Amino acid sequence: MSSGDTPISTRLSDMAAVREAFPILQQQMHGQPLIFLDSAASSQRPHHVIHALADYMSRYHANVHRGVYWLSEEATYAYEQAREKVAHFIGARRPEEIIFTRNTTEAINLVAYAWGDAHVQAGDRILLTLMEHHSNIVAWQLLAERRGAVLDYVTLDADGRLDLDSLDQLLTERTRIVAFTHQSNVLGTINPVATIAARAHAVGALVVVDGAQSVPHMPVNVAELGADFLAFSGHKMCGPTGVGVLWGRYDILSTMHPFLGGGSMISYVDEQRSTYADVPQRFEAGTPAIGEAIALGAAVDFLNGIGMDAIYHHEQELVQHALQQLATVPNLTLYGPRAAEQRGAALAFTLGNIHPHDIAAVLDQQGIAVRAGHHCTQPLHRLLDVPATVRASMYLYNTADELDRLVAGLAHVQRVLG
Repeated sequence: MSSGDTPISTRLSDMAAVREAFPILQQQMHGQPLIFLDSAASSQRPHHVIHALADYMSRYHANVHRGVYWLSEEATYAYEQAREKVAHFIGARRPEEIIFTRNTTEAINLVAYAWGDAHVQAGDRILLTLMEHHSNIVAWQLLAERRGAVLDYVTLDADGRLDLDSLDQLLTERTRIVAFTHQSNVLGTINPVATIAARAHAVGALVVVDGAQSVPHMPVNVAELGADFLAFSGHKMCGPTGVGVLWGRYDILSTMHPFLGGGSMISYVDEQRSTYADVPQRFEAGTPAIGEAIALGAAVDFLNGIGMDAIYHHEQELVQHALQQLATVPNLTLYGPRAAEQRGAALAFTLGNIHPHDIAAVLDQQGIAVRAGHHCTQPLHRLLDVPATVRASMYLYNTADELDRLVAGLAHVQRVLG
């Protein structure tokens, strides 16, 4: 068994121990303790995950599934064990429903090509929302261009929540796909997946959920979601970059043709035609990101050791504190729901007429890492009537004291740039 296989257990009440697990947080930036508030873009990694990847690379690196020697068998075992860990983590019925991809973007594109090209016809409708990340827009735009389909969008109310009153009007017998985010990466809005999925299924539509911002931060069970597909990324949940996950209902996956052709995804190849491997190998052409998948399994161990319920409640406390403190900052406009229970731990805002990039640059000099820009949500920012926002996004290793430093940092920004 590799060193990354051993689960750890850490209580969030012992925040010092939690933070010590993340080596990058032990440093200073510009002479100040690092405050990392950009986990919605990519989270940090604990020793447990770093060691799991290093252990694979240094001790049993080999290609998977076909080797009969020890190194390959060990790598194959660890790779498939990671699949089982991920399946259990999200409540999948069987590990074969887990397909390893590079990231959320590739997972969504896989569905758009492998299911969409076979089922979407000219004049069909694809329903999205105006809070989507570009990953959950562009893939469907490309499908619509290929097949002659039409895109529809659910709009938002004044609090940054989906206008579900318009949903039944937008859902028609021609709606083939409903794709939407579980949690907005800008507004923090948590969407009622089960409600939307039930309405979509009532008209025969396929439901694809972008879980990049939800799976790392709250308990997610695919049986309760009611969706057909769920996509998420390893690097947002304490895992490495280069590995993501597409979960799909097995009865749908088993009917789909491959997304990519090549090695590993075949059953038999002759000069004129090929037959394909069973799910999930059918969708994992070529040599996969073996070490990264194993390290993702270690990230699942780490998160399970803390507990997803504990992580969610910790972040809810941080959100409540942040909402209270940011409300005291003059000229600050916060976007998204005002109720903590309606949102996750991503808070986007503007500060008077100061450009978000300038705000982020001044905060960086104080050791505070936030994100500034349109966050790959240009349609949403046009709806908000702002070209860019500052986003402070939290995770299990952040504290209320760090949020107080953010607020103090914003006061400094106003003194310097206001």
